[in-house]
Amino acid sequence: MGVELTALHWIYVLFIILIIGFMVMRRDTTFVSIAGIFLIAITATGSLSASVSSIFGSFIYAITELLPTILVISIIVGMSKTLTSTGINDVMISPFVKLIKTPSLAYWTIGILMMAISWFFWPSPAVALIGAVLLPVAIRAGLPALGVAMAMNLFGHGIALSGDFVIQAAPKLTADAAGLPVADVITASIPLVIVMGVVTTFTAFYLLKKDMKTGKMTMNTAVTDDITENPEDEKKYEKLLTANQKKIFAVLIPILFTADVAAMFMLNLQGGDATALVGGTAIFILILITLFTHKSKGLEKTTAYFIDGFQFGFKVFGPVIPIAAFFYLGDAGFQTIIGDLLPASSHGIVNDLGVALASVVPLSAQVGAVTLTVVGAITGLDGSGFSGISLAGSIANLFATAIGAGAATLTALGQIAAIWVGGGTLIPWAMIPVAAICKVDVFELARRNFFPVVIGLVVTTIVAMFLI
Repeated sequence: MGVELTALHWIYVLFIILIIGFMVMRRDTTFVSIAGIFLIAITATGSLSASVSSIFGSFIYAITELLPTILVISIIVGMSKTLTSTGINDVMISPFVKLIKTPSLAYWTIGILMMAISWFFWPSPAVALIGAVLLPVAIRAGLPALGVAMAMNLFGHGIALSGDFVIQAAPKLTADAAGLPVADVITASIPLVIVMGVVTTFTAFYLLKKDMKTGKMTMNTAVTDDITENPEDEKKYEKLLTANQKKIFAVLIPILFTADVAAMFMLNLQGGDATALVGGTAIFILILITLFTHKSKGLEKTTAYFIDGFQFGFKVFGPVIPIAAFFYLGDAGFQTIIGDLLPASSHGIVNDLGVALASVVPLSAQVGAVTLTVVGAITGLDGSGFSGISLAGSIANLFATAIGAGAATLTALGQIAAIWVGGGTLIPWAMIPVAAICKVDVFELARRNFFPVVIGLVVTTIVAMFLI
């Protein structure tokens, strides 16, 4: 089946290469993404004014597509700030303190707890929720601060964020770029996330224990500051809530989110519906706690927490909007943003390229899997983890079209590679929150994570070859 490739297709390919190149050089991709939108628009329309308008239109389209995701992240971050400011988070986590008696228990307890909380709050808020509370306990149990940071990184920014099964921000981005239902990408990612998580965390644990035994890892390794406990910490919240009130909220919040998960399964809620349920629950919790805690100032405080959340949300997703706007041109976004100006035989730029590639390059599942892992890892070099996963989804769609199968698996693989590398386990500037709260050197943390993550990516890529 022949496909007519036009200048638009080649411009799109050129700018994909340029975007990857900019990411490899650790340069921002916003300008090149906007330039790509403009060049595609002026080539298609021949109108300068329409092309300039298309840049703004592409941003509107991207924001419209991403807004539910940005909104739920902002709300959850705002809610997490209420938990931190009232001390409810301390009470929520306190039962787990009793479990931490040895270095091994500290590693797995902190890791699993970080993963569970990150599924609902995302890793950055989860770092604040549990790091300050459990770090001193882990150190008393004999686990170095660097080991605590590794556990938080690998389980939170690795396993939880790369799968993102509850909030579903990551699979939404990649699924949209690949032209797939979100549920398909999530289903395909489950075995890959499990393999990646098991291999990486067990490898890291083995190397950690080995180095602790030989003396290469001590309690002071890579520590940048003294880690001391402040007995006044538990007193600073007394004016807001009593101990019993904090206990009530600490029980109520997990019950509400557990009810959300149960509703997702019972009502078969996925994608946007599942995100809306979690977001609505977070709004309810934020308002309830703020009004109860701040009494007469509750109305103003509610707005302040929302503002904090929105500032965080747009700061995180700001770099995503321009690059997403460009990649949406490869599929359904072209007609909405620029107009119905592709050849009549076209099924979208990405699909056309996939068909053309299939006719000249006999790709295999093995080549596709390796390529998506490499592309995902490269897109993560900017330290975001999210700004490039739209690219991973688009390339997965292209390769799946050429291979004839495996779209969801390739999309999930690219997503996992991008987030593990750029979401906060290998790129130093993405790991600063964990390193800061654990008071360890961020570059040493990146070096400690390197071999476990690379080994995990290799094994996960091999597994993906058999699932395509």
